[in-house]
Amino acid sequence: MIKTLTIDSVLPLVRTALHEDIADGDVTTNALFSPEIRSNAQFLVKQDGVVCGLSVARMVVEEVAAASNDTIRWEAVAKDGDEVPAGTVIATVEASARTLLQAERTALNFIQRMCGVATLTRTYVRALEGTATNVIDTRKTIPGWRLLDKYAVRVGGGKNHRFGLFDMALIKDNHRDAAGSLTNAIRECNHALREHPHIFIEAETRNLADVREVLECLAAGLKVQRIMFDNFTVPMVSEGVHLVGTHATTEASGGITLANIREYAETGVHEISVGALTHSASALDISMKFL
Repeated sequence: MIKTLTIDSVLPLVRTALHEDIADGDVTTNALFSPEIRSNAQFLVKQDGVVCGLSVARMVVEEVAAASNDTIRWEAVAKDGDEVPAGTVIATVEASARTLLQAERTALNFIQRMCGVATLTRTYVRALEGTATNVIDTRKTIPGWRLLDKYAVRVGGGKNHRFGLFDMALIKDNHRDAAGSLTNAIRECNHALREHPHIFIEAETRNLADVREVLECLAAGLKVQRIMFDNFTVPMVSEGVHLVGTHATTEASGGITLANIREYAETGVHEISVGALTHSASALDISMKFL
């Protein structure tokens, strides 16, 4: 799993976004400004939130500048993870007016989305303060943006679930139905992964009878490291946690919101997965202002 943002991992996405916006030229900017005109601008946060994605915004500006042999001077005034109030300048940049105007929208699209995910995640994390439960993300991310979305969740204080289909075996409802039973699916995963003990196996359960079935598999020597309680009520999660004990880690998922997440956490469940962290996060209001 990629855990940090690197040029190699992010630059292809930045280039795709810039080509989508600029294509063969910014007709307005090119008509108004010669390449020699230089300007200063600042990234201004217009609502309270968590900073995230400054390095990506800088990468956007640098990539535009490189295309015209421009030079930039970037100064980050905040860092990823900082909580800042509305009215905070989080970065300043000097470059040609053409570079700044061509980079503006794309840089803001990246940073507004990433700050939004980090801010929403921080809200959920804060709701769990004092408990031993982690809030984790899902694969419900913008296609092509998973690295950025999951990075933003970590910046907000959340934890990452699996990055994709390749780094964990998660037996979901369609898997178990196609396999004939939950036990069959667990047995087949154990058999197929016997040469890959580092791959984690998680089983999704629909009810407490499923939880007992997974525990029977564990008693028979099969491996399942985590048991997910899917769309369980709070009393069901509490009973599930009691049944599982120390045999596996536990996860609650489905129908969990800010209004009820604390109640779920107080059952003692280890993880709570929240798709809303990435599929419903609102962009933070940020602008790039010329000085």
